[in-house]
Amino acid sequence: MRARGAKVTDIVILVVAADDGVMPQTREAINHSKAAGVPIIVAVNKIDKPDAKPERVRQELMEFGLVASEWGGDTTMVEVSAKKRLNLEDLLEMVLLQADVMELKANPDKLAKGTIVEAKLDKGRGPVATVLVQEGTLKNGDYCVVGVHSGRVRAMQNDRGEKVLEAGPSMPVEVIGLSGVPDAGDVFVAMKDEKQAKEIATLRQIKHREVELAKHTKLSLEDLYKRIQSGEVKDLNVIVKGDVQGSVEAVGESLRKLSTEAVRLNVIHSAVGAVTETDVNLAAASNAIIIGFNVRPEVKAQGLAEKEGVDIRLYSIIYDAVEDVKKAMEGLLAPTLKEKYLGRAEIREVFSVPKVGNVAGSYVQDGKMLRNAQVRLLRDNVVIYEGKMSSLRRFKDDQKEVASGYECGIGLENYNDIKVGDIIEAFEIEKFATKL
Repeated sequence: MRARGAKVTDIVILVVAADDGVMPQTREAINHSKAAGVPIIVAVNKIDKPDAKPERVRQELMEFGLVASEWGGDTTMVEVSAKKRLNLEDLLEMVLLQADVMELKANPDKLAKGTIVEAKLDKGRGPVATVLVQEGTLKNGDYCVVGVHSGRVRAMQNDRGEKVLEAGPSMPVEVIGLSGVPDAGDVFVAMKDEKQAKEIATLRQIKHREVELAKHTKLSLEDLYKRIQSGEVKDLNVIVKGDVQGSVEAVGESLRKLSTEAVRLNVIHSAVGAVTETDVNLAAASNAIIIGFNVRPEVKAQGLAEKEGVDIRLYSIIYDAVEDVKKAMEGLLAPTLKEKYLGRAEIREVFSVPKVGNVAGSYVQDGKMLRNAQVRLLRDNVVIYEGKMSSLRRFKDDQKEVASGYECGIGLENYNDIKVGDIIEAFEIEKFATKL
């Protein structure tokens, strides 16, 4: 994700915390920026904190060839505080100065071309892609081609969620109207007419299919020879599902890197969206484990997975997922805290209670709701809140538990953004010896 970000930008602002100094992700960001040949402006943040050491940050950055201009180098460093809004004007001035030196220009008077930064499938709007326009102007109603998909720009939103009718160079917009979810990093090209756009997309689809088929039919003699050489390769098949395309790709890539001579790791399927029955069937047929990133399994999929004995593992941090798979491959997985699913309820109405906040008038669909249980709030099967249940009531009385088929009022701890149609899932955490 960082590599893609560095490739589509003209200037990188590297934010380093003055109290933390250079962290592994900072190092990664520097390497990606250098690989893409993009100039770096360093923003040393959190200088308002008492334990801030901006001098130490400058020292550490010297190891990576980033020498501050006041120390005779060519890297601009600005000490800022986002919280107290200190020196932000100076930082913007430095960015503009750098842009002047580089003479950054783009022609707005032609058909748009840009890059997909992120893409997802929205329940109400269909495929939604975040496009960074790099040249030309993208207008409402333009036909376009993105990777193997084509479409027409039906609506555009800027970063504040406001509708826009056109987007010029270096403006990011969310575009609705594509035929499918494109991959992050795909090139977005506006076209004169629909026919041309569809033809290009169809040709690309055919090519993509040929490549996929070639991948699957490559179990040839050379492969067999390799297997004999390495003493029968053990395969670990994984299916990856995530909330947005970028996460899916990042999780998949991180997992693929774990392959060793003894265990080969195959990501046999990856897509955006909740874990579905189709995924569970595929996992059962190919003896795979399913990794969900920021998404949940559908109710039927969960039931089928238990019946088929398919392992579904859910994460919200990429490093945790990678770490778990790595340990499982080494046979070193510690006893995990496994969650026990209790039940789920659908929000039918939202009540605003003075001094308490919003309370969800809910109908328990299956299982049961327990007071003080851990809960997560799902919108279109994507987790938007995880925390604790603060209250559980039936009519005016507090309840210890409410069973399936009954209605109840549920309050979430320190959280009010609930909507009709959201799902509240209750669970407990138990300790298990890990199997994979």
